[in-house]
Amino acid sequence: MTQNYKEFKMTIGGKEVIVETGKYAEQANGACIVRCGETAVLVTVCMSASPREGMDFFPLQVDYEEKMYSIGKIPGGFKRREGRAADKAILTSRLIDRPLRPLFPKGLFNDVTVIAQALSVEPDIQPEPLAMVGSSIALAISDIPWAGPTGSVVVGMVDGKYVINPDLAEREKSDIHLNLAGTKDAILMIEAGANEVTNDQMVNAIMFGHEEIKKICTFIEEEIVPVAGKEKKQIELYKIPEELDGAVREFASSKIDWAIDTFDRQERQDRQDKVEAEIIEHFKEIYPENIREIKDSIYYLTKEKVRAKIFDKGIRPDGRGLKDVRPIWCERSILPRVHGSAIFTRGQTQTMTTCTLGMLNEAQKLEGLDEETTKRYMHHYNFPGYCTGEAKAIKSPGRREIGHGALAERALIPVLPSEDEFPYAIRVVNDILSSNGSSSMASVCGSTMAMMDAGVPIKAPVAGVAMGLIKNQETGEFRVLTDIQGLEDFLGDMDFKVAGTVDGITAIQMDIKIKGISEEIMHTAINQANEGRQFILSKMLECVPEVNSALSVYAPKILNFEINPEKIGDVIGKQGCVIKKIMEETGTEIDFNEDNSGRGYISTVGPIENAERAKAIIMSIAKDPEVGDMFISEVVRILPKVGAFVELAPGKDGLIHISKMSAKRIESVEEVLHIGDKVKVEIIKIGDKGIDLKLLEIVND
Repeated sequence: MTQNYKEFKMTIGGKEVIVETGKYAEQANGACIVRCGETAVLVTVCMSASPREGMDFFPLQVDYEEKMYSIGKIPGGFKRREGRAADKAILTSRLIDRPLRPLFPKGLFNDVTVIAQALSVEPDIQPEPLAMVGSSIALAISDIPWAGPTGSVVVGMVDGKYVINPDLAEREKSDIHLNLAGTKDAILMIEAGANEVTNDQMVNAIMFGHEEIKKICTFIEEEIVPVAGKEKKQIELYKIPEELDGAVREFASSKIDWAIDTFDRQERQDRQDKVEAEIIEHFKEIYPENIREIKDSIYYLTKEKVRAKIFDKGIRPDGRGLKDVRPIWCERSILPRVHGSAIFTRGQTQTMTTCTLGMLNEAQKLEGLDEETTKRYMHHYNFPGYCTGEAKAIKSPGRREIGHGALAERALIPVLPSEDEFPYAIRVVNDILSSNGSSSMASVCGSTMAMMDAGVPIKAPVAGVAMGLIKNQETGEFRVLTDIQGLEDFLGDMDFKVAGTVDGITAIQMDIKIKGISEEIMHTAINQANEGRQFILSKMLECVPEVNSALSVYAPKILNFEINPEKIGDVIGKQGCVIKKIMEETGTEIDFNEDNSGRGYISTVGPIENAERAKAIIMSIAKDPEVGDMFISEVVRILPKVGAFVELAPGKDGLIHISKMSAKRIESVEEVLHIGDKVKVEIIKIGDKGIDLKLLEIVND
């Protein structure tokens, strides 16, 4: 045990949490292990000694690492080691990042890394909330300048009651899954999925979680930091020289007023580019070494003027009022060969969405630390360079794309039909064709329309809208903006995305650039978002008023079935011979669930009658024959003096004795039947030697 080792204990959501410092990863600027039950997470933070050369933004990197050894598993794949982070790990990294980032001092350009590693995980205690708390503790006790601490919890709602950090059973029954982070004074980050909950239920969940966050912050601030904390480093932060800033502001003020005095985005950008060039040309000989500072001064002055125009006059950059939604137009069925498609356009933001249906065995297989092993609904979001007019090569999805896709996926999961109702795997792809703010919420709208176009019987259509915020930090006054565009997001204080149906909220995500928002702002934003969401839904339903009654001719037709699990082997046959024969004869694909429950699915791209025929064959194989059962079958073998064998089902024959073929005596079977004849038969006896049949009629075409 090292001399610096310290252990701290507190209770979060009724469970004891242990924090250890001074024992592990001592060369990091700050480090701790957070334990709860058998779950343990190591979090380390490090900062470079000096700013990165030429850096003009804060280079914070957060990584959440899922170690497969933490659940006693060896990773899959050829290399048998962890590879690229899974989507859930990337999303957790984003959850950790968002509440930390606003609390670093402006002008800090040193590299800072936060790494959280799940070391041991039990199913009932998720590592992600511990990683979020651990990141706050590691930063708070480090010598890195940071205005924390923060606290983080997950809030569930089980049978109408709120629960902090719910266990596995509670998570399965919960109507809300809310990731929440904040300081003692305000909320910093919200990420939630929900089953159409009301505005009040969501706000109450947030406030319930904030009470626990206050306790966590107090624990870190009063118990841990005084004992284990280091003195914060005094770092020279980047700032614009006052003399230069004053000179630029005096010279540029009227020019910037002119530049932003237009509602046309392209004209405004052209004016801003012209004004910036004039200002730099004017000052480059006076301040030849400070071109960056001149540009930053122009940026901050522009930001102040745009915000003041919104705050004081209620006039937004494109001329809208605070609650106005941009013009919307939509299309459906734009791509003839895909199973469902739609275009959703709001202002200059446009998404093309496609929906593809497949068998359940095409669901995505997951390898992670929790109980989920497959994902039936896959929602993908692509953001190519051309959507913002940039000449960029297509690359694999980054963290932003994965995050936006996950948000839209979370918004739509509550309205999806069950596997029994609709036995399909569903993949939705959003290709953003044009973007000027809130493309993730546009993808929610486009995905709803594409699934309705594809014939997916969703429970209710879902729409999304992004809310913005302009807040006066001195007076506390604020303005909430509906359906923010890119400039308002860039210059504003909040991006608050809300998705839901007519009846309630299904997803929320909040990014914030200031040090928290109040309950009043949340109530205002959620209620105003509801108004915008209902308006957007009405526009979507004008284009796609109801779910398509029929699937695309190119979509697979799927039937589900269930048989006695003991009969699965009979249906498959030796080396798969029986099931292969059924698929070849009917033009179908057949698959059983991996849980040996006897449930399976039949798929065909041809007429649904093909699948129905295959199902009938399967049920005939799986069903134990009974005396009196009737079949229409084919003669497969003849013994001329004895009788004819009829295939009742693949691998299952019955015998029509020569005496049961005709009311009169016959000398040879071939007087009545031949191989290949279709006959209707009835079972008259089931014995040790086989099944005896009676010929009812010959039904050849």
